[in-house]
Amino acid sequence: MPSRDPETLFVPPATAEVVPLPDGGAFHLLADAVDTGGALGANRLVLGAGATGAGPHHHALSSEMFYVLAGTAEFVLDGTPVTAPAGSTVVIAPGTIHAFGAAPDAPVDLLIVLTPGIDRFEYFRRLGRIRHGDEDFDSLLPDQQRFDVHFAAPTA
Repeated sequence: MPSRDPETLFVPPATAEVVPLPDGGAFHLLADAVDTGGALGANRLVLGAGATGAGPHHHALSSEMFYVLAGTAEFVLDGTPVTAPAGSTVVIAPGTIHAFGAAPDAPVDLLIVLTPGIDRFEYFRRLGRIRHGDEDFDSLLPDQQRFDVHFAAPTA
């Protein structure tokens, strides 16, 4: 169980909630806004080779930072493709439409930090159910404001 007090958060490796994804991927839920007084949210995302992490969307309130721990990530940032090998950092400002996933030839392991934090663990749990076919993607549409994930039109 993660250790919490008003000033610190410690999440030992075996205590992070893991939300499995198809193809061996998973969300590792590290810190939600409720855990950090709203300062940030953090998760680790592992994607299988060629897997989509997220389609085009933006965050109205938060900046999002990606650090590529292993593998290669592919981003589209306001329409511009960017390839990010291991060791790369990508910071996305609020309002920037972006999408990302794993390069076609290998899995990717990402550390993702959103600041200020938004309580999004339930969003990741629901994405897990969607990816496994247990919930419909359209069920997220009414909660875009709640999770600060605003989906762009498919042509964006």
